[in-house]
Amino acid sequence: MFAKGAILAITYLSLFLVRAAPIPREVPQEHSHEKYLTLVRASLALDNPQNLGDPVFALLGNAAAQQGLGDSTDPDCLQQAIADQAFTNAKAANDVDGMVGALVYRALERNSGKVGAASNACTSVTAANPEIAALQQHQDPASDGAADTNKQITLELARQIASVGGDPQQALESGTFAPGDVNDPTAAGNTCDDQNDTEGCIFTQNLLVEDATAEEIEAAVSGSG
Repeated sequence: MFAKGAILAITYLSLFLVRAAPIPREVPQEHSHEKYLTLVRASLALDNPQNLGDPVFALLGNAAAQQGLGDSTDPDCLQQAIADQAFTNAKAANDVDGMVGALVYRALERNSGKVGAASNACTSVTAANPEIAALQQHQDPASDGAADTNKQITLELARQIASVGGDPQQALESGTFAPGDVNDPTAAGNTCDDQNDTEGCIFTQNLLVEDATAEEIEAAVSGSG
C-alpha cells in the first residue's frame, strides 16, 4: 500500500515539474496594441465572407491561429486575411480611421513561439488590396536583423497610411518592445498583455520602441528617404 502510494506521489510530482518547467517562447503580447484590434474587429464585423475569427487569433502562434481561420486555410496568412477584409470594409465605408487601423494591424508583431524567433511570412495568398499586400508583420526584436527589418516595415506602413489620407506618423505605433534575452529561461522579455487596457499596454506603460524617427517617416513619405 505504501509502495503504491509512493509511486503515485512521484508520478504526480513528475507531472507537476514538467508542467511547471519554463518553456522557451515569446511571452503573450497579443493585446499590447489593443486599440488596433478594436478598430479591426469593428471593420471586420461589417462583412466577413470568409468567417474569419477575432483579430487576436492572428497575432498568436499557428496552433492558436487555427481557431480563427474560418474558411481560410493558412495560419501564416490569417493576419493578412483579416487586415485585408477589414481594409476592404473600411474603404467601402470611406472610413479613414478603419483603413489606417487595418494597415497598422497588418504590421503588428505576431507571436513566434520563442524569444528571438521570426514569424513566417504569408506566401500562399496575395492580399486583394495593394496597400495591405505591401506590408509584412514586425518581427521579434531579438531576432536576427530585426532592427532594420522592422524599420523598413514601419517606413512602408507610413507610405501606405499616407496614401489613404491618414497621418503617416501613426506608423510608429506599430512598433514592438525592446529586445528580450534569448537566453532567459523564463522568456519574460519586455512585453505586456492586458486586454482590459483599451488603449494598449504598450502605449500606456511606455514600452513602445519606435523603429524610426519622425524625420525618417517624413522622408519616406515624400520619396526622399
